[in-house]
Amino acid sequence: MAVYLSAALRQELLDADDHRCAYCGTPQANSGSPMVVDHIVPRSLGGATRFDNLCFACYRCNLYKGPRMEAIDPLSGAVTVLFHPRRDAWADHFAWDDAGLTILGQTATGRATITALRMNNAVIVDARRNWVRLGWRAGNP
Repeated sequence: MAVYLSAALRQELLDADDHRCAYCGTPQANSGSPMVVDHIVPRSLGGATRFDNLCFACYRCNLYKGPRMEAIDPLSGAVTVLFHPRRDAWADHFAWDDAGLTILGQTATGRATITALRMNNAVIVDARRNWVRLGWRAGNP
């Protein structure tokens, strides 16, 4: 079910997220589709429709995140909270590899988020490879 956002709130989100996916950093201009509004804490779990619980996400990250709030850290096997774009600093949990193709998890939260949102699957890595060839980089949200 679509949620109404005022033009002012939508613009505030776009500005805060620099027109990029708040999870993987994909610029809206490179995504091939408009960014979608993600309820970081899903509405089904009581998440509110307000700035501190909303972010822009690419279609892929939003699809794979779904109503999740946690996932398994592939290194420890522990259930871990997912990255929260309004509370967590991206660089505390993630880094780019030297080629700018894959996102590296620096913490359990980072690794669990990368795995759950499939942030490095073959399709997006191939797209990033093409972006790098053109001199573009996804960058940090």
